Amino acid sequence: MPGPSPGLRQALLGLWAALGLGILGISGALRFQRGGPQAEPAFSRSAVALEPFWADLQPRVALVERGGSLWLNCSTNCPRPERGGLETSLRRNGTQRGLRWLARQLVDIREPETQPVCFFRCARRTLQARGLIRTFQRPDRVELVPLPPWQPVGENFTLSCRVPGAGPRASLTLTLLRGAQELTRRSFAGEPPRARGAVLTATVLARREDHGVNFSCLAELDLRPHGLGLFANSSAVRQLRTFALPPIPPSLVAPRFLEVGSERPVSCTLDGLFPAPEAGVYLSLGDQRLHPDVTLDGDNLVATATATPSAEQEGITQLMCSVTLGGESRETQENLTVYSFPAPLLTLSEPEAPEGKVVTISCWAGTRALVTLEGISAAVPGQPAELQLNATENDDKRSFFCDAALEVDGETLRKNQSTELRVLYSPRLDDSDCPRSWTWPEGPEQTLHCEARGNPEPSVHCARADGGAVLALGLLGPVTRALAGTYRCTAVNGQGQAVKDVTLTVEYAPALDSVGCPEHIIWLEGTEASLSCVAHGVPPPSVSCVRSENEEVMEGPLRVAREHAGIYRCEAINTRGSAAKNVVVTVEYGPSFEELSCPSNWTWVEGSGKLFSCVVDGKPEPRVECLGSEGASEGVVLPLVSSNPGPRNSMTSSNLSPGIYLCNATNRHGSAVKTVVVSAESPPQMDESSCPSHQTWLEGAEATSLTCSAKGRPAPRVRCSREGAARLERLRVSREDAGTYHCVATNMHGTDSRTVTVGVEYRPVVAELAASPPSVRPGGNFTLTCRAEAWPPAQISWRTPPGALNLGLSSNNSTLSVASAMGSHGGEYECAATNAHGRHTRRITVRVAGPWLWVAVGGAAGGAVLLAVGAGLAFYVQSTACKKGEYNVQEAESSGEAVCLNGAGGTPGAEGGAETPGTAESPADGEVFAIQLTAS
Repeated sequence: MPGPSPGLRQALLGLWAALGLGILGISGALRFQRGGPQAEPAFSRSAVALEPFWADLQPRVALVERGGSLWLNCSTNCPRPERGGLETSLRRNGTQRGLRWLARQLVDIREPETQPVCFFRCARRTLQARGLIRTFQRPDRVELVPLPPWQPVGENFTLSCRVPGAGPRASLTLTLLRGAQELTRRSFAGEPPRARGAVLTATVLARREDHGVNFSCLAELDLRPHGLGLFANSSAVRQLRTFALPPIPPSLVAPRFLEVGSERPVSCTLDGLFPAPEAGVYLSLGDQRLHPDVTLDGDNLVATATATPSAEQEGITQLMCSVTLGGESRETQENLTVYSFPAPLLTLSEPEAPEGKVVTISCWAGTRALVTLEGISAAVPGQPAELQLNATENDDKRSFFCDAALEVDGETLRKNQSTELRVLYSPRLDDSDCPRSWTWPEGPEQTLHCEARGNPEPSVHCARADGGAVLALGLLGPVTRALAGTYRCTAVNGQGQAVKDVTLTVEYAPALDSVGCPEHIIWLEGTEASLSCVAHGVPPPSVSCVRSENEEVMEGPLRVAREHAGIYRCEAINTRGSAAKNVVVTVEYGPSFEELSCPSNWTWVEGSGKLFSCVVDGKPEPRVECLGSEGASEGVVLPLVSSNPGPRNSMTSSNLSPGIYLCNATNRHGSAVKTVVVSAESPPQMDESSCPSHQTWLEGAEATSLTCSAKGRPAPRVRCSREGAARLERLRVSREDAGTYHCVATNMHGTDSRTVTVGVEYRPVVAELAASPPSVRPGGNFTLTCRAEAWPPAQISWRTPPGALNLGLSSNNSTLSVASAMGSHGGEYECAATNAHGRHTRRITVRVAGPWLWVAVGGAAGGAVLLAVGAGLAFYVQSTACKKGEYNVQEAESSGEAVCLNGAGGTPGAEGGAETPGTAESPADGEVFAIQLTAS
């Protein structure tokens, strides 16, 4: 058969390709997933590109944890494969099949690497797909080789970390750690895929600071590039213990000789230990183990113990010290000599011997020691030394000394012993221990001592011979005067007694009391007296009295005079101190009058409240009484300033009677009499009757002074002055004289004043009479105002034209008002002002004028009649105005006829000249002024 044309071949190849792609798209392959197969498009791009039929294995490459399981999916695109299978050495657990696929579960996968083969028989050809399965194992076991128990500082040690079975090794990293510090780190990248497990070793130098530090190993299996995680695990920590032990042996400090039974300190010292607290110390004396107290100071160790050798160790004994640290030890030894040397035995034949008894003293210190008693040695070592004496008082409490010497290993050791002999004897009261005379100052605390010698120790008792006070011997207490006196002291013990009289003198500073030195002393003038003060004190004080003013010393008797009175300073002095006291000496004498203190003439000022002062010299203060002897004052008691007035003093200073009085002064030393003349005067006094507070003058009257006078003795002088501006001198009283005046009355005993208000009255004058408005029309309003000047204020009254109605007046009649004026309101109005001093009037004329109607009628009648009427009217107006003083103000303003009224046309008899046009005022003498009121 001829081959297909190129175009047909191309079409067939396209059909095969489309068929293959369709089959792949419709059927697909099963995609493997752990736990079972899952349909998944799975084909090989290379297979599709190279072969029309192929076999595929999914997953092609897998990484499974050792001992795990995996599903493999074997598929083909062959439409009808003859047979197929999966070849592998791994254990199988289950299989699932389809027309063009096979799924099989592999379990307990342990081999590091295996290659399963997927195959199908298709069109007499075998289609194969080869896969790759690798296993991994987590670093579950990370082992750090144990460290040495102790590691010397400065030496190297090996750290070894082992992670068995973990892999693949190429993904494994090991890290050695010191605490949190990384020492070394190694990654095993590049190792064969089948390699498992790893070992990391490092050499480390031990340091002091590594002591107690934890070392560990960290294993990390990084499978993140394969789609898995990072698996890490650490080893158990290993603690390193480092130490430093110096090569030198310890130093021993111990005595060369040790006495049996004695306790002596020994010490063992070693420096440079680390860590010193971990060191162990063993200290022994022979076969006797000691228990030391260990003291640490940094790297220095000191072990101190107490060694007590026994009798079995007597001789040469070894003292050994061993220090152990880190399994190593340093040891030192020293030989000591243990000896037995008992203390000397010193005995008295009688430890307490009566006075005069013979006493034997003996001393012995063992078989090898040589003893010496009070400087006397025994003949040979091992023998005792003895001494005899006849006991006396001086041997009491005598000490005896025994010295023992022993030769040990070439050295002489010594021990000694002493004892005391007690001699019994009767009490002795010596002056040194119990003086016959005691002198103490009062106040400070003292311990009273009276000691007696004797054995046994005597008891001492001191009491007054009369059985009174007892001295508290040996006790601290205050010294008082009551302790002074003579005491009998008795000392008693078992051997007898002794008796002694002692005198206690208590010294104290002087005291001046009111009995021996009174605060006040009274002497009588002219008598003989002396100033003496007796002071108490031991030793007896000396007393002197000095006058305070001139420091005059008072000694012996003197004739008393008044100048001896005063304050004296008396001072008492002894060796314990001094005391001072003021003594007031008063000199008394009979009464006497002095002109200055009790004048013969006295002026009493009425109202002053002062009493007569009559001070009489005398001590004690005399009693003074003044009685009237003649005239109005006879028998009357004169009040006195004295604090002791007479019993008949009933008169007060307000009703004292002038006259002659006899003053009698009396005290217990006599009396005196004086005549006193009393006169009376008084200060100025003004009241309403003598100087009224309100006074009235009349203007125009003859000028006079104020009516003001004052009472008083001597007669007061009165002066009045106006407040503010001074009053001018005038002949007649003026209104300017009104105001407030201040009047002052003065004499030698004082002043009095009053304020006087002066008012000036005057007759009334109508000062103003005016009309408002100045012009009025019929039916209009106008007002008349009348203002008057007067004091007291004037009463206003009006006179109006007859027939004027509807008039209005103000409250004080000063204003008259008219509303809706009519012709009847025209005429003369008069205002009258009246008070107590006269009356004054003033008049004003008011006119109310109507319209000239005939002027309007004449104009309507015709031109001819108008001219005639106008001429007649002009003649009438002119003639009338010139006769009555009237004219139309509005017409006159533009007419020369106003000259008639303003010039020569005035009313006959209108004196005083013309006023403002339309207005005239009438004074009281009959002048008439008129106002013309017109209508427009």
